[in-house]
Amino acid sequence: MFLKKFIPVLLMVIMVAGCANMTQSQRSTAQGTAAGTGIGAAAGAVIGAIAGDPALGAGIGAGVGAIGGYIWSSRMEKQKQQMEQVTTGTGIEVTQTQNNQLKMDVPGDFSFDTGRADIKPEMRPVLNSLVAGLMSNSNAQVNIIGHTDNTGTDTINNPLSVNRAASTRNYIVSQGIAMNRIHIDGRGSYEPVASNDNVAGRAKNRRVEIYMFEPQQAQQQQLPQQQIQQHQMQQQPQNLIKEQPGIQQQIQYQPMPAY
Repeated sequence: MFLKKFIPVLLMVIMVAGCANMTQSQRSTAQGTAAGTGIGAAAGAVIGAIAGDPALGAGIGAGVGAIGGYIWSSRMEKQKQQMEQVTTGTGIEVTQTQNNQLKMDVPGDFSFDTGRADIKPEMRPVLNSLVAGLMSNSNAQVNIIGHTDNTGTDTINNPLSVNRAASTRNYIVSQGIAMNRIHIDGRGSYEPVASNDNVAGRAKNRRVEIYMFEPQQAQQQQLPQQQIQQHQMQQQPQNLIKEQPGIQQQIQYQPMPAY
């Protein structure tokens, strides 16, 4: 019980102490990774040292790191900086979401014409930069969501939004990225980000949202308490043998009754 209460406090202390001497880029990476493996590993190392068992600490570190969803690693931070550079002056917004995804909001002026699903040539350099990031980070995946303005009916807009996401995916795949790393969806005209009453607003709504994310690894999905319990179970048989040698001797040498 004490250990479970101690872990969150320790995580906070590590973050405050570690961020003091960081650059802005390093600080951003560290804050994201707090939901990933970095802080968890550090906390596990300290806890393992206190407990006198490095293996237990490593297990706790992996479990703590698994809490929170996606990882914001140094590779993700580097990709964000690269995307910001390549999209300067384009109107494309590049942000880090609260759950550690890299989001690129590509408006219609840069992506699609009205009623069309084929990507504009201006969009290709941006997608090429994304492709480079995916090639250098084999753990990363992409989710692409297509949107339309309110020109036309749902019968037209709903499949059009999916087709825009599919066109974006197909270009990325044509550049060497496996299709199973890319997920697509379409929202039609139901999620506008601007007014559809003017040309500029409709261009913003006629867009794709591209999310790049780095998911947790399967081996990091165990919680700290599970690691502690496993460790105790592994140690339990040895403790029984040490603490109860008399019982073992009685069982081993007890004579068989005569009939």
